[in-house]
Amino acid sequence: MKPSVISAEALFEQHRVALHWEWLAGHAHPERRFDEAAVRDAQSAADLVGYLNYIHPYRVQIVGVREVAYLFAASPEDQERRIQRIVTLDPPVVVIADGQTPPERLVSMCDRAEIPLFVTAESAGHVIDVVRNHLSRHFAERTTRHGVFMDILGLGVLLTGESGLGKSELGLELISRGHGMVADDAVDLYRVSQTAIEGRCPELLLNLLEVRGIGLLDIKAIFGETAVRRKMRLHLIVHLVRKETMERDFERLPYEPLYEDILDVPIRKAVIAVDAGRNLAVLVEAAVRNSILQLRGIDTYAEFIARHQKAMSNPRE
Repeated sequence: MKPSVISAEALFEQHRVALHWEWLAGHAHPERRFDEAAVRDAQSAADLVGYLNYIHPYRVQIVGVREVAYLFAASPEDQERRIQRIVTLDPPVVVIADGQTPPERLVSMCDRAEIPLFVTAESAGHVIDVVRNHLSRHFAERTTRHGVFMDILGLGVLLTGESGLGKSELGLELISRGHGMVADDAVDLYRVSQTAIEGRCPELLLNLLEVRGIGLLDIKAIFGETAVRRKMRLHLIVHLVRKETMERDFERLPYEPLYEDILDVPIRKAVIAVDAGRNLAVLVEAAVRNSILQLRGIDTYAEFIARHQKAMSNPRE
């Protein structure tokens, strides 16, 4: 689902410090939002922001050094026509970047049309990157999953499983072993590209982990800033099951890697049985290390099958 909830005011306030921009015109409509049809038809945030382009309406128009030169490199009549065309595109926001001075006519037209006009000394390319990243958070497809999301050896790992299996306790042990936590209990997952899922923590639960019998723990306050992460790409799902479930529903040695689709993106999955005496933290780390090998093209199971077939074809050896 792609909700059109972002406003010019929200965009401006969130990046006021980072982009050092000034709101020059169009103050009368601070809540101005993206056209719903444009949002619905957009394939990604990249479709909703870019350099000045008269073909694509209803998107953030970025005006840098070259665009300003284009606007001025014409007769007064052509300048008027070119600036007028910007306004007729009905952009949610116009940004003058690269420290350029906006044409006075553009300022007055944006004011009259109630189109917010921002001015910044930051480079146009940097502004596009920041705005696209901002838009991707609002317009990307998203879902929320129950579990503990961790940074383990540089990989985003989602710990899932039935209630009462000790996911949060496992997360706490992994944190004590030097790994980082992104979110506990609820994880917001966004499809940031055709092949990538990014997980973030809801603001309400930021840095918090609940352990039964102890209560809420502020992981950042207890373990320091290095124990928490703002977001991570999801690479692996580790699903915890009871021993009887493992024996009933899963192969001891699966013939093919397991995957689970999240927002139509296949994510590698490992299943670990919870049983007395098993060190789950070590098993999770082993599963992550094995996934790293698989990402590098090293498949231990496939190598074993090849070795087994070779032995069967040469019984004397």
